[in-house]
Amino acid sequence: MANIKSAKKRVEIAKVRNERNKAIKSAVKTAIKKVEAAVAANDKEAASAALVEATSKISKAATKGVYHKNNAARKVARLAKAVSTMA
Repeated sequence: MANIKSAKKRVEIAKVRNERNKAIKSAVKTAIKKVEAAVAANDKEAASAALVEATSKISKAATKGVYHKNNAARKVARLAKAVSTMA
């Protein structure tokens, strides 16, 4: 454990940010699973609604720096493609 006051503070800040990032990633993964479940169930309306929510969460995560913007764009594009190609 750190002895210097500033080092102790950095450890605490890192812990808080780690928890925040973990919560955001978990929310994004849950939103993605909801879209994929709706696509698997062939429910276009539910998939579209879930896509809007998932896109919002992914974009917010990218803005916060949890995901790289290209990673976020790729996730959104894959979900949108899955929803748009539903029969």
